[in-house]
Amino acid sequence: QVQLVESGGGLVQAGGSLRLSCLASGGTFSHFGMGWFRRVSGKERELVAAITWNGGNTYYTDSVKGRFTISRDNGKNTLYLQMNSLRPEDTAVYYCAAAYGPRFGISLADYLYWGQGTQVTVSS
Repeated sequence: QVQLVESGGGLVQAGGSLRLSCLASGGTFSHFGMGWFRRVSGKERELVAAITWNGGNTYYTDSVKGRFTISRDNGKNTLYLQMNSLRPEDTAVYYCAAAYGPRFGISLADYLYWGQGTQVTVSS
């Protein structure tokens, strides 16, 4: 059983930056592809970014390309999401998730373990 704990959320002004972290425990972190999802109130979770087990391949949804960077440190069992040039529409609860295997998928059903989420609020 893998536990995922997000941190780094908060309130930031538009144009600002935040770095989210996701600490994994209870399993072999490097066995899993990982993803960052977000959920806006009243909407389904959407995939924001994803990364393979070794960081060799990444995915970004169009709205964050060029602004967000996903990375991982397998030695520290930690996943990161660097978010720059934040916009009010980035306001959401952000979740990290571990995929069923070393690659990643683009749907919720491709992910086995989930964190509790961290709130990101971007003010205009």
